[in-house]
Amino acid sequence: MEPRTQRDYLRQIARIEIDFGDLPLAALDDPRVTRDFLEWRDAMANSPRQADYAWMVLMRLVSWARARGLTTYRPPDRIERLYQADRSEKIWLDDHVAAFMDVASEPLQHALVVTLETGQRQGDLLTLAWSAYDGTWIRLRQSKIGQRVNIPVTRRLRAVLDNAPRVATTILTDRRGRPWHPSTFRNVWRDASHKAGIVGLTFHDLRGTAVTRLAEAGCTHAEIAVITGHSLRDVGSILDRYLARTDKIALAAIAKLERGNRIDKMTDKMPIRAGANR
Repeated sequence: MEPRTQRDYLRQIARIEIDFGDLPLAALDDPRVTRDFLEWRDAMANSPRQADYAWMVLMRLVSWARARGLTTYRPPDRIERLYQADRSEKIWLDDHVAAFMDVASEPLQHALVVTLETGQRQGDLLTLAWSAYDGTWIRLRQSKIGQRVNIPVTRRLRAVLDNAPRVATTILTDRRGRPWHPSTFRNVWRDASHKAGIVGLTFHDLRGTAVTRLAEAGCTHAEIAVITGHSLRDVGSILDRYLARTDKIALAAIAKLERGNRIDKMTDKMPIRAGANR
């Protein structure tokens, strides 16, 4: 878990301790406790993202207790989030990528290519070591969930990596050849995006864009999940949000339909031999 994530968790745990620190474990056996938890979350609805985050941490604590036999309470499977961000149109199109590459420094260009070609999180890519790359594969363990992913390197990515100077232990570095500090990277990336005239797109959207590009290339959900480290359910959710806004899938579908129509016409013109059904 990244230091920033740890700090966020501890902040939420402190809030939970204040509000539920004296809650007896026996109270979790009362089915009404879920209502109390939801009312606690909803009281923070003025900051919906933080409210959802607090709920998630609370449910993880309860799940931890259940796994250790301290309670039989089972967190509810599906609770509608308060924060509903529609990022269905938030994908990096070719024009966005070109505009960014025109103004970004070489280190940022490398970061964009590595992200688009691997679909990994910013935190994992900023710490990605050269030792994870063997010329054919990138192998890493994702910090957020501990998932191991083995990513075959594309020709485009190999060209970038094989021509990049190895001046640090990490693949991605700043202009001085030093590993990126996360906050510095975010600030520099934001400035370059503004300079390129890119509005409403974040670095995180590159990950959804990578998933979308793989789907456009004809990859199955399972194939995408193996590369990006998402669960099959998460891949489906990402494509539900992003894929409908792209043209390539629609064009490919119509091309298949047109091919089918041509085959139908050819079949219609084929003569039927007498006695074929005897």
